[in-house]
Amino acid sequence: MALDRLLSVACGAEPADIVLAGGTVVDVLSGALRRADVAVCEGQIAGVSEEGYAGRRVIDCTGRFVAPGLIDGHIHIESSLLSPQEFAWAVAAHGTTTVVADPHEIANVCGLDGVRYMAADARGAPCEVLLTAPSCVPATHLETSGAELGPREVAEMLRWPTVVGLGEMMNFPGVVAGDPTVLGKLASAAGRPIDGHAPDLSGKDLQAYVAAGPDSDHECTTLAEAREKLAAGMWIMVREGTAAQNLAALLPLAQDPTTANRCLLVSDDLAAHELAAEGHMDRILRRAVALGLDPVTALRLVTTNPAARFRLHDRGVLRPGLLADVVVFEDLDSFQVHTVLKRGREVSDLPRRRSRARLPVGSCRLRALTEASFRVPATGGAVRAIGVVPGQIVTRALRLRLPASGGSLQADPQQDVAKLAVIERHGRGGGIGLGFVKGLGLRGGAIGSTVAHDSHNLIIAGMDDRAMLIAAQSVAEEGGGFVAVSPEGQAGIMPLPIAGLMSERRLEDVVSSQRTALEAAKSLGSPHSDPYAILSFLALPVIPELRLTDRGLVDVTRFEHMPLTGDVGDG
Repeated sequence: MALDRLLSVACGAEPADIVLAGGTVVDVLSGALRRADVAVCEGQIAGVSEEGYAGRRVIDCTGRFVAPGLIDGHIHIESSLLSPQEFAWAVAAHGTTTVVADPHEIANVCGLDGVRYMAADARGAPCEVLLTAPSCVPATHLETSGAELGPREVAEMLRWPTVVGLGEMMNFPGVVAGDPTVLGKLASAAGRPIDGHAPDLSGKDLQAYVAAGPDSDHECTTLAEAREKLAAGMWIMVREGTAAQNLAALLPLAQDPTTANRCLLVSDDLAAHELAAEGHMDRILRRAVALGLDPVTALRLVTTNPAARFRLHDRGVLRPGLLADVVVFEDLDSFQVHTVLKRGREVSDLPRRRSRARLPVGSCRLRALTEASFRVPATGGAVRAIGVVPGQIVTRALRLRLPASGGSLQADPQQDVAKLAVIERHGRGGGIGLGFVKGLGLRGGAIGSTVAHDSHNLIIAGMDDRAMLIAAQSVAEEGGGFVAVSPEGQAGIMPLPIAGLMSERRLEDVVSSQRTALEAAKSLGSPHSDPYAILSFLALPVIPELRLTDRGLVDVTRFEHMPLTGDVGDG
């Protein structure tokens, strides 16, 4: 844009492209509220003035509040089941104009091609999708992922224009221990923002972790933990997503002026149905203000603070010369959105263009399976089983005795025990881990999903081997998704053809399909609101106590594989 025109509009010598007139401007730097016009010229803010501006188009904002566009500083778009393009359109309607997404879910399936897809699909959307380079692919050595991203691949991603830093470094033990590969990734990102992931890390180990480079954390659940990390110089991302909510516990940090400037409000994950019903960052703002946070402070935590944290110096404040990313709210209680501008263009006027991004292919490559693939020999003694903890992603390590038939151990509805299988789906050996899970509530049939953190192999829970086989075959035919198989062998599936993680369909269609999938799972007896969400974490070998991967049962407290069967006195 020609600077002379910007200056001409700023001085009032010629009309702006758009004027947001008569509203109360929220100054997130000073905390002041003042009546002023906001003049927009070719995608930038030309001026913010009480003296008023003339414009080719004037939007009446009288009685409303004009604020910077909202920024989500940490989210995994894959958790919404939406394509990046569809996600961006959905959140833009709620005032979000920028998100910083960590695409480590799709990276574990498709590697660099998956990250490229996320960037390409989001291009041109009304919410700008910036990425962090996934740092932990695979997350552990205890499972088989679809790719491995080392220091060389991390360095390559960090050169891409939409990549703003290194994604969450989950391998904090490797950081503290000085693992050469981990340190190589951190070295590649030296001088860039590096997101941390270090639940409960404290003391000198925390000091070592921060010294290595990670300078934010979104895993704090207590004030004491967050204050120690703040004292170590970290940004605190206060998470309020679908799976985890920490806002209430950490609210005092945001209420204290001495710590609020180092805090962000983030979602981390957001289910499609919650996005459709409640919104995105506007939803978090409502919750924060309802809990007693000053609304201007709340806005600071989703505008200027994330912009500062990720060094996005062209946004986050309504200031002349910056991007015209603007949201107009009806009030600062409900945060109902009236108007959204992205780079000076009203989002409601933008045309929806079909994405030309190349979809990742071959993301559900299973080896040939039979019913025998799911049989567990009955060797006598007790069986180690995963115990579901309602409302939590942690599990219990149980020892059970299960019935046997034809020399094989069986699921037992009387004890609420289902058979569990994790099948490698990336075409890297076809390993199958078998085990048992107590607490899903299935009375018959099977449920399965290709959403299984972090390597996203196919996970199936069932009450008989035939139903589990049908579930696996049905998912493979669709390239991934959620599946429920009735005791009679009828399969209902919600396809997720994008890497087995996301749908190509619109938000409302995804919500409807997911509702149908959940109803099918509940018809098999599960009392849980989302059995697939529970299933998705049973393969995550970094959360205690017991998990199952394609390589077998994992005792997370020992960080090693354990035999499934054995005497009660065994390890």
